[in-house]
Amino acid sequence: MGWECLTAQATLISRLRLDARLFEFPQPVPPGRRGPKPKKGKRLGKLATRVQEALQQGGDITIDWYRGTKVLRVLSGACLWHTPGLPPLPIRWVLVVDPDGRLAPQAFFTTQLTMSPQRVVELFILCWSIEVTFEEVRRHLGVETQRQWSALAIARTTPLLLALFSLVCLMVHRLRDCWSSLPRSTAWYFKSQATFSDLLALVRRTIWADANYVKSTIHDDQVTISRQDWERVLTQLAATA
Repeated sequence: MGWECLTAQATLISRLRLDARLFEFPQPVPPGRRGPKPKKGKRLGKLATRVQEALQQGGDITIDWYRGTKVLRVLSGACLWHTPGLPPLPIRWVLVVDPDGRLAPQAFFTTQLTMSPQRVVELFILCWSIEVTFEEVRRHLGVETQRQWSALAIARTTPLLLALFSLVCLMVHRLRDCWSSLPRSTAWYFKSQATFSDLLALVRRTIWADANYVKSTIHDDQVTISRQDWERVLTQLAATA
């Protein structure tokens, strides 16, 4: 299936290498000229060489940025992106630079040529939550390349682990009374909001506490460890398991 069919059904937005092979659109072929029609025009300069142009001539956009806003400068254009062995792909490229110099220059593209540069950047930022989800399930739930012999097992394992991620989030939503102490900070790293590791620790601790307290006596002289000390143990084990 060629890109013509794919771009007619969906719009692709992704990163673009600063050294990508970009070309102008081919010029119209004069009437009566024989031979194959050219698929691409003159080669354009690499985006890496246009950073200063973006800083001086680019337009400013304001985007949502980590619970705030940030002003970035963008330079954009439409052209053909060519990879050897594949037909050229019409794209709109967006070169993004930070006027403050804190962020390295980055480039993005979209297959929808009429999309505004600001919209391209905004839609790309929205995929961050998806990337974080995959990183969290890999780190905490064991998602990896499946090595089962059964095709059905391979097809089921990853979706089930992703479903477990959602179940943990829903369980913590039911435990709203514990949210005040949910983010686990350290002396060198303060967290104002909870991460998935905090959510997973709370679920573990709740399950372990219910399993061990259901048959415990209510008399203090019958236990070998105080309830306060047991709470500390549960909290620490749940976070490090």
